[in-house]
Amino acid sequence: MMARFFPVKCILTTALAFAVLTMSTLASLADITGAYYAYGRNADGSTYDGTVVIGQNADGSFTVNWTVGTSYSGTGVLTGQVLTVEWGASDPAVYVVMPDGDLHGTWADGTGLELLSRTPR
Repeated sequence: MMARFFPVKCILTTALAFAVLTMSTLASLADITGAYYAYGRNADGSTYDGTVVIGQNADGSFTVNWTVGTSYSGTGVLTGQVLTVEWGASDPAVYVVMPDGDLHGTWADGTGLELLSRTPR
């Protein structure tokens, strides 16, 4: 009798595990579109602030528009929780989407730092 229920138990266990993994994966995918306050440090140590707007394109990529004294624009790809944005410099801007929705990033080969937050700091 036990052998007959084993395949059903395996199938149910596998389905449950898949459902839990899928739900946790979907929960971890943050909606990064919208307006942000930007706070950064340039490679020379000077600081800046401004705003950033992130929009999603039909192909799944993202358009990122910075207004931080000067305006910049780039196109990014979200892989897991990492947003990589090509913006015309030799190195991309790379952000990690944090659990609270902030994006912590680097640019200029890691010598520039930037925080994108939906709330002012």
